[in-house]
Amino acid sequence: MSNKTIITCAVTGSAPTPEKNPGVPVTPKEIAASSIEAWRAGAAIVHIHVRDPETGLPSMAFEYYEEVTDRIRASESDVLINLTTGPGARLILGIERPMDFQSGTTVKDPIERVKHIEKLRPDICSLDVATMNFNQHVFLNTPDHLQIMAKRIKAAGVKPELEVFDTGHIELAKKLIADNLVDSPAYFQLCLGISYGATATPEAMMHMRDRLPKDCTWSAFGISRQQFPMAAQAVLLGGNLRVGMEDNIYLGAGELARSNAELVERAVNIVHNLGSEIASPKDVRTILNLS
Repeated sequence: MSNKTIITCAVTGSAPTPEKNPGVPVTPKEIAASSIEAWRAGAAIVHIHVRDPETGLPSMAFEYYEEVTDRIRASESDVLINLTTGPGARLILGIERPMDFQSGTTVKDPIERVKHIEKLRPDICSLDVATMNFNQHVFLNTPDHLQIMAKRIKAAGVKPELEVFDTGHIELAKKLIADNLVDSPAYFQLCLGISYGATATPEAMMHMRDRLPKDCTWSAFGISRQQFPMAAQAVLLGGNLRVGMEDNIYLGAGELARSNAELVERAVNIVHNLGSEIASPKDVRTILNLS
């Protein structure tokens, strides 16, 4: 499997909106359809957030996760489903009174953040091993919350994708592994170019890769204009890659991507041009030790 590259497609996320690119899927039906199109284009894993169909804003509503999951599972696709646990971590402190949290704070307890994982039991779910400044808010994932979430994810039989945004996050992830809260070999996602984490540069990716456990599988992505350069860098360094409209809505300079599938197709070309092959969902189940 060493010459096969896993492509993950992050289908919608929470930041890009249809006002910026009409190709961004919003409703559960659109998100599921876009996921299946990405699979046809070459993605073995789809990473899924959900949105309120009426407003287009990010949501944590279970019924939306359930509908997306059911639609994908009922399709011809064998794509692996990766549900997010990231929502519920945004903290915006008050300026004069820090404990008077500002509008936009979404902090939820750790059990609330994984209840859809326990009920739907996707193949994979993200686990953001990071507390960091993120634009003007704090992305809050404390060690005690992560321990609770990791324990419940493991009990549900779901593979966590350990999302890390800097080297310190890798060290915390190693502690979760050492404490038997995450099974080894683990699966890491290196998240590059996000304010204020590791930069989307070859040097940063190499440094983070070198801090990972030797037996792990890893993937990486860059946001915006660095999506495809970082995809190529991940292949060159022996890793896997992620593309998709959560991270980037452009196919090229000034050219909006019409769909997630277009972004995946570009990634497939990069992988082939660099002498690797595309991992199928069946391959990924072997690579990640999934049943």
